[in-house]
Amino acid sequence: MTISVLAYLRTGALLTTAALALASCSNTEPETVAHAGEDTTRVNCGIDITVDEPPQRIYAAYQPAIEVAHALGVSDRLIGTAFFDSQVLPEYENAQADAAYVESLPSRDELLAQNPDFVFSGFNGVFAESSQSSVGTRASLHNLGVGTWILSPLCPSSDGLADEAINPATVRFDNVYADLRDLGALWDVEERAEEVIASLESRIAAVRDAVAGAERPSVAVVSPRADGTFSIASGTDFITQIIDAAGGVNAFSDLTERRNIQIGAEELIQRNPDVILTSTCCDASYTRDDALPDVEKIVTSPALANLTAVQNGTVYAFLFADRAASVRAAHSTELVAELIHPDLFGG
Repeated sequence: MTISVLAYLRTGALLTTAALALASCSNTEPETVAHAGEDTTRVNCGIDITVDEPPQRIYAAYQPAIEVAHALGVSDRLIGTAFFDSQVLPEYENAQADAAYVESLPSRDELLAQNPDFVFSGFNGVFAESSQSSVGTRASLHNLGVGTWILSPLCPSSDGLADEAINPATVRFDNVYADLRDLGALWDVEERAEEVIASLESRIAAVRDAVAGAERPSVAVVSPRADGTFSIASGTDFITQIIDAAGGVNAFSDLTERRNIQIGAEELIQRNPDVILTSTCCDASYTRDDALPDVEKIVTSPALANLTAVQNGTVYAFLFADRAASVRAAHSTELVAELIHPDLFGG
């Protein structure tokens, strides 16, 4: 344990974390809300998170969490941000420009040296015992007085686990809205949270209305790998919900073992998707133009030459960042709808 960690322990925590009540995330309803005196409690992935005052030293790990923090207006409370998959959305550029940022996730000691009172992660691996980039389990951070939060479409069934333990039933837009509402309460920005939720709901509903009644193409989200195989987004990846709202069907929605699954060319040929989106990642400078080399790999592959998407010219540049369960959901739904239904959106 570092001197900084010991110093942190001596100073005491700003945030009180209640006893952990680990349970599975087996439903899509907003989780139980409880209040105890002056404290505010919300439940995230089966774990009670209690604050006696709004956190003021928030560390945001991964793009989905960073963009949520900016959307909820707590940019001035961010003591650190880490790991972008692409350029930040334009509406958050100014806020992020003032935030401390590192490309790689901090080690546990590096994180604790910054004395966070709340660690907010866009992906569950940061708290997973099996992850090399883990900063420790949520329980271990709570024992130091540091609150934690995972965007709940990524809730593992138990603390310390990651993608292998996601319940597909939790991968829903409603869970993103519930997260925003709960974080709004914990961070004392409830009105802002309701505004963000209303905007997301309105934009996504507009897309659903526009594609209602249209044919629903099969869509595969594919990353070419150096060994000739492909990584695809499964049914437990949030892109499945985005594709559905945009008027399509994830060609691999029946696979739920993990969010990203490795397949060979034979399986991609067998599924024969109508549309292919790349999943290009990870650099803070990336735009969709940086995904064009991945498009080229797919359309020039002799093994994939007869795919419907290749034959029809419907292999599109797409970013991993746009698969996230976050405030990008409306942006991503609009983008996917424009790509797979150009006749409806003038693409």
